[in-house]
Amino acid sequence: MKKTFKLILITVGTIALIYGLTYKTEMQSFAFACSLLILLMVGVRSFTETLKSPLTSSYFKQKPWERRGKIYELLGINFYRKLLVWIGWEKVSQKTKPVKKNTKTLIHLYHETKHDELGHLIILIIVIGFNIFVAFKFGVLNSLWLFVLKILTNLYPVLLQRYNRPRIERAINLSIHR
Repeated sequence: MKKTFKLILITVGTIALIYGLTYKTEMQSFAFACSLLILLMVGVRSFTETLKSPLTSSYFKQKPWERRGKIYELLGINFYRKLLVWIGWEKVSQKTKPVKKNTKTLIHLYHETKHDELGHLIILIIVIGFNIFVAFKFGVLNSLWLFVLKILTNLYPVLLQRYNRPRIERAINLSIHR
């Protein structure tokens, strides 16, 4: 019951903050796009951490067309990874999710890729709705900030988690079978 109340509170609180944001900030502005993404990141992360799902859905399994990550490489995932290093995101990420060469840490990292992917996917879906609304109400050009930020902060992170998870899984299997 306590968990359900927290989940409802997080959802209602996030919706209320976003509702307030839509009245205080022009929806076609860069400030709105950034604020919306930050509010959603905090809200969705709080929700998924409170939910504590084991994330065992078949959705998280590698699909045949994803083998060896070639599709992600064609979509520029290696450039995106370099961009994350260049802006310093990798250092921030390493503090919260350190990569060590032991099985327990690798298993935790594997689970975190699912958790991060789910969060980014939820935000991506919500922001697509906002993007469509802003494009219709203010024009496609006025929705570009939201579109570009959605791609950089949500779509590519989903692709990155899907690209990294099989590599982490191979490292876990090697670590276990030593």
